[in-house]
Amino acid sequence: MARIAFILLTHKDPQGVIDQARRLTASGDYVAIHYDKGAPVAEYRMVREALAGHPGVVFAARRLNCGWGEWSLVAATLEALRAAEKAFQQATHFYMLSGDCMPIKSAEHARAFLDAEDCDFIESFDFFDSGWIKTGIRQERLIYRHWFNERTQKALFYTSLDLQKRLRLQRRIPEDLQIMIGSQWWCLRRQTIEAMLALIAARPHYVRFFRSTWIPDETFFQTLVAHLVPKSQIRSRTPTFLLFSDYGMPITFYNDHYDLLLRQDFLFARKISDEAQELRERLGTLWQASGQDFPISAEGPRLFAFLTSRGRIGRRFAPRFWETDGNLGRSRVVHLIVAKKWHVAKRLTQRIRALTKIPAVDYVFNELDAGLPDMGGVASTIAKRERHRRALVKLLFEQFEARNLVLCLDPSALSLISDFTADRAETRILFIDSAFDHDYLCGHMRRIGLANETTPPEMYLRLAPVVRADLEHEAERLRDMDFARFETIAADLAPDLNAAAIARFLDVSPEIAQDLAASPHLFSD
Repeated sequence: MARIAFILLTHKDPQGVIDQARRLTASGDYVAIHYDKGAPVAEYRMVREALAGHPGVVFAARRLNCGWGEWSLVAATLEALRAAEKAFQQATHFYMLSGDCMPIKSAEHARAFLDAEDCDFIESFDFFDSGWIKTGIRQERLIYRHWFNERTQKALFYTSLDLQKRLRLQRRIPEDLQIMIGSQWWCLRRQTIEAMLALIAARPHYVRFFRSTWIPDETFFQTLVAHLVPKSQIRSRTPTFLLFSDYGMPITFYNDHYDLLLRQDFLFARKISDEAQELRERLGTLWQASGQDFPISAEGPRLFAFLTSRGRIGRRFAPRFWETDGNLGRSRVVHLIVAKKWHVAKRLTQRIRALTKIPAVDYVFNELDAGLPDMGGVASTIAKRERHRRALVKLLFEQFEARNLVLCLDPSALSLISDFTADRAETRILFIDSAFDHDYLCGHMRRIGLANETTPPEMYLRLAPVVRADLEHEAERLRDMDFARFETIAADLAPDLNAAAIARFLDVSPEIAQDLAASPHLFSD
């Protein structure tokens, strides 16, 4: 059975550290503590005295002043690891935690989780090819030496970097290492820890290299584990649940996040607010629970992204795709069917293809199978269509040898709709106004990842008003744009009104428009 030695890096809240150590060891596991040397001496003394003689607790032999992005974080981890590896011979796994972490599963569940697979849990992605780094310097982290803290010595950090660049003082990456990158929150097996400690003892040049890299806690362990352990025995994921804001800062969890945290497919979570005493107490009790089931819905990242992105709609971070490469041409007409209920829009395009000669495709920027003709590589993936959107639409006109083209778009693509209307081609919009009942909202939540089959009914009830308001807001924004050629059809409008709108939208005869408006089950869910 798995027994865990927790590597606990802390720098504040001594009582919280004491409580954490007692809580984790009460289940028969172990804790090795590194308390930052920069913290007040009285705090460290308080922790040492409270845990003195505890058989499941050891302290790092050497305390270090730790700074974000510095080697000191790795060095502190290694100090605690060495102490734990030596003191706790029964430990099968070593789990990296901070003082802000709390369990979101029981110890019983955690042991079963670790016993289920003989593997290491650590994010380990190729440094150069994975795209894990989203912003800031990349290869400069490795090929230049960093002796200054970027946050507290910003001027020195960037002056040193600039000077090395100008003098071409690049260094080589160790040739026998494939540099990997990932989260610093991991859980490794005992044999992996022993092999890693032996490796750095035998090859001190590895330590010398990483000692002067920037943010080595995201590369040191990730690289050495991948170097030592077969890929089949690495699960490239962290067992600790964490979220980051748009600004790269970790999201903090509070008392009302208890239910959300328990449904995530992780063992621990960070960061738990120091002020969330109720949450800390409930999660602490949870660690001792037995026989408890944990239904997993794992909607956390998508739910956070959904809720925080509301109100930020309409921002652009790149040139409009029409602006960069001419236009579609004055002689062409783009007919946009804008509908949140995709199945309704696709029923209409199917009837348009059957009753008219106007070429009509479906949600080409959302679905791979959208009724496209054979267009070669440019349309082979959704990502390619997004990158080459203008080329795709031009090719569609040429492939169909037509002056008119019908496309389907989601109302959320307001920037894309605006780009079409700004083109020299004529753009007409047919908005299918829909009503959203509770069953549709639940299905929509599952489709966009806010919920899944295991999400409890009460969560659907809590989210439904927010999701409904968001969908209604999309429609209002679309109407507020006051487009010149804008028509609306809806299930609750008279058939003659729907037919007249379709006739204006497509320039078809009243008879064809009537047939289109009367399409069987057009608005049905």
